[in-house]
Amino acid sequence: MKALIIDDERLARKELSGLLERYDHVEVVGEAANADEAEQRIAELKPDLLFLDINMPGRDGFQLLEALDLAPHVIFVTAYDEHAVHAFQVNALDYLVKPIDPSRLDAAIAKLPRLGDGHQREVLHLEDQIFLKDGERCWFVTLKDVRLFESEGNYVRVRFADQKPLVLRSLNNLEKKLDPHVFFRANRKQIINLRWVDKIEPWFSGGLNCKLTTGEVVEVSRRQAARFKELMSL
Repeated sequence: MKALIIDDERLARKELSGLLERYDHVEVVGEAANADEAEQRIAELKPDLLFLDINMPGRDGFQLLEALDLAPHVIFVTAYDEHAVHAFQVNALDYLVKPIDPSRLDAAIAKLPRLGDGHQREVLHLEDQIFLKDGERCWFVTLKDVRLFESEGNYVRVRFADQKPLVLRSLNNLEKKLDPHVFFRANRKQIINLRWVDKIEPWFSGGLNCKLTTGEVVEVSRRQAARFKELMSL
């Protein structure tokens, strides 16, 4: 598993890199001292795992994750204790408090899958994970759990479980990244996850009404109806 260490303190990077040498299945492929540098290194090196400092000059660790289409596995590294990550709605693999306790590092590494799983694909699939931030709240979300993306101006509302964060994304750009056999552009403002569809009914002017398993109803435009029927047919 290819790992990238992101921390503005050179000694902290060196210490962590040394601690990671004893894990045969983790290879440190690079380091970055800030979010800008990290974004470039992630594009070049395509790591499976980030050891990510939260507090850095310029953009912080959360803001870096916001800029990524696909979130690799993340283990946070912070100089602060638990309250620093209280906003998390889980799915980060773990977080470590500096100075790093080798036994805590062992526990974090034990949570890793043994092999890299093909991050940085052109198209995001159901098992891929995205990072979302709305105000002070943050989520790592697996795409299969997202049932609906809705455009609201320059933002997109992402609906999963009982959450609906509003994130600065373009629905058109998002559509290009999603698997078109699973995520369907129902109309100008909404993309639905077909795995969440429960019932389909005819609607006005050749359109369709699509009811999700949650009871939410999405209108499929006349223009998209034929494609929708094709995807949903046996």
